[in-house]
Amino acid sequence: MDSDTACSIYRALCSCYPERIENGISYGDPFRVLILTILSAQTTDRSVEAVRPVLFSRYPSPADLAAADVEEVAAIVRPTGFYRMKARHIVGAARMIVEEYGGSVPCRMEDLLRLPGVGRKTANIVLSNAFGISEGIAVDTHVRRISRLLGLTDAGEPAKIEKDLTALFPRAVWGSVNALLVQHGRAVCIAGRPRCTACVLRAWCRYYRDEVQGNRIATST
Repeated sequence: MDSDTACSIYRALCSCYPERIENGISYGDPFRVLILTILSAQTTDRSVEAVRPVLFSRYPSPADLAAADVEEVAAIVRPTGFYRMKARHIVGAARMIVEEYGGSVPCRMEDLLRLPGVGRKTANIVLSNAFGISEGIAVDTHVRRISRLLGLTDAGEPAKIEKDLTALFPRAVWGSVNALLVQHGRAVCIAGRPRCTACVLRAWCRYYRDEVQGNRIATST
């Protein structure tokens, strides 16, 4: 696919979602963005939202979380799944932030990647949504699925998908691409039950062309 087509896809998404959904998981204070993004791995926004008030009322700052008992934190974040590992990650990240970064979440990719539980997806989300810095495109399950359906990439590994996407889209919109594809994945291109007839991207979609239209042609003949 060429960059002109990718930009057409981007414009179609922008027309469908003129405002990105800003919620407590993806936007706001860098510390909260970091912790909630780590907790959001392999779970739903609803489960993360359920633990957010208790977690931050108990541990409102990196220093508070750094001094926390990991088992107590695990009990709070249990609804998010993989809670023992996530508790170790967020407490460990808070400790590193306090001990090595003066209590402030770092705003460089290389520093974020040093924190426990932080990979490129999490780092990209923190940089974009907390600092307004575009270092790349966060590749989550929605971005991976939809970008492959649209032919934006044929890669399977997140790092390769990110490389393909950043080559197609201008840097100025990198921070928006993830948010738009996530919204589309939740509202229309739902895994396992896509609403193809309501999709503004169906003209570019391999699934719509090969499966939906293909089945119609086969049925009519």
